[in-house]
Amino acid sequence: MRLFIALLVAAAQTAHAAYPERPITLIVAYPPGGGTDLIARALAPYVEKNLGGAKIVIVNRAGAGGEVGFAALAAAPADGYTIGFVNTPPLLTIPIERPAQFTWQRFDYIGNIIDDPCNFSVHSDTNVKNLAELAAYAKANPGAVTVGTTGIGSDDHLAMLKFERAAGVKMRHIPFKGSAEVRAAILGKQIMVAAINIGEALQYQKGGSPLRNLVQMSPARTNLAPELATAREQGYDIEMSSLRGMVGPKGLPQDVRERLVKAVAVSVADPEFQAKAAQFFAPLRYLAPAEYEALVREADVMYRAMWKEMPWADK
Repeated sequence: MRLFIALLVAAAQTAHAAYPERPITLIVAYPPGGGTDLIARALAPYVEKNLGGAKIVIVNRAGAGGEVGFAALAAAPADGYTIGFVNTPPLLTIPIERPAQFTWQRFDYIGNIIDDPCNFSVHSDTNVKNLAELAAYAKANPGAVTVGTTGIGSDDHLAMLKFERAAGVKMRHIPFKGSAEVRAAILGKQIMVAAINIGEALQYQKGGSPLRNLVQMSPARTNLAPELATAREQGYDIEMSSLRGMVGPKGLPQDVRERLVKAVAVSVADPEFQAKAAQFFAPLRYLAPAEYEALVREADVMYRAMWKEMPWADK
């Protein structure tokens, strides 16, 4: 019996040592063309290389503000062959708002990749040039300001709610499945304000989209947009951003998890990848697993407190 058990252990260790033996599915919980999708596709070749020539297949599972993709990732076998990106705050706000098929505790954290400050963009034909002018217009035209976001409880939506409270105005929320759809809506003038993270907005502008950015909701001006004033500089105490990191289902084998963690860390540090990320204005902020998970845990406490005083959906 002891020999049999020893053989089983040896066989399992050999199987893990050979990881990955088949393609890895990487789930993105938003449609193609958005910030999460773009960074996933840019990063995947480097992770493949650092996993010894693995094949990564990116699958977009959009819907319900990220819930569809997050739930699919949480329910996948914890064998390292299904990994994916999760986005904060939706990772936390969805289970707070309603019963969900996932919680933040159901993931093994591999590493955070992006920290993209929130921003409001308007069509360049619009006269609004800053937050004060947006507030003045909203006060003069109650209910006329429509704001497109990536969904209820998203960082974009929470940024809108915080601005409403700080400015004493009321705007109309228009949720979409992802930032690419928000971009299409603002270009078609179907909405007045696009709540798009600054990195995504700068990329769209580089591609020729006629947008004007009003703010970056970061603690200080980022090197992505050094000329753009923060919300606090404009008189509004608002700070909000989108974390985008890689995780796997809870319970990854330790050696598999270690290989994934190392592959992602080395990939993010690769100067060639960093140059590609800079080309489409992706604000990198690598966090190792322990630091990443601790930040998520702290944010969960913050959003639960926020839900009590400023709910982002009907209770």
